Amino acid sequence: MAHAWDPDRYLAYADERGRPFVDLVSRIDAATPSVVVDLGCGPGNLTRLLAERWPGATVSGVDSSPEMIAKATATVPGIDFAVGDVRTWSHGGEVDVLVSNATLQWLPDHLDLLPRLVAQVRPGGWFAFQVPGNFGEPSHTIRTDLAAEEPYAEHAGSAAVPSSWDAATYLRALQDLGCEVDAWETTYLHVLHGPDPVFTWVSGTGARPTLQALPDDLRPGFEEEFKRRLRAAYPDDGRGVVLPFRRIFAVARKR
Repeated sequence: MAHAWDPDRYLAYADERGRPFVDLVSRIDAATPSVVVDLGCGPGNLTRLLAERWPGATVSGVDSSPEMIAKATATVPGIDFAVGDVRTWSHGGEVDVLVSNATLQWLPDHLDLLPRLVAQVRPGGWFAFQVPGNFGEPSHTIRTDLAAEEPYAEHAGSAAVPSSWDAATYLRALQDLGCEVDAWETTYLHVLHGPDPVFTWVSGTGARPTLQALPDDLRPGFEEEFKRRLRAAYPDDGRGVVLPFRRIFAVARKR
């Protein structure tokens, strides 16, 4: 089932979501690239950082969500944004820096897609991506368990669910493609505030397809029970809710 993204909900924790992107890009040792592409650019707020990092480059952003591209086009001038599918996107092998931030986890076969993405990068160029690695955390398992219960199961069963591999798997896959690779993982401890902050976080990303798959008469009940279970799993002691967030990174230079 197709789902639509809400750029404003996604940006509710823009600083926290942006930190892995900054850490990823800081490890790209490209001095003066000519062509830089952000694949899965979302609302474009992070693509702007690529243009600031490499002001002499032609920077573009691609995302499958028309809503995200509309937001990016309206709020980030000077960058060419376009709707496109990561699985079929092509730039003709002329990209100096190809970045994909928190996107590949939505493609179950993305490990098999890596050869095609590396082929878009010129020799000596860079391919860097990061994906979540927290799918065993309550923020995901609670949603999975609740979605398998009645009366939700028949509606939520076809919803998209993100997944990823460990850093070593990505390292070997990129080495096999002839790249020099730096791969690592980091667990951030995000301190979130406000009512049901973990629900606000996941409803903008991983849980959104499940929520949209539910009919209008079932969604409110699902959301309330989801919030209740999340509050129990992530208690607030008065100083904010701590959300451990594991991220997996890979930076590859094509020989």
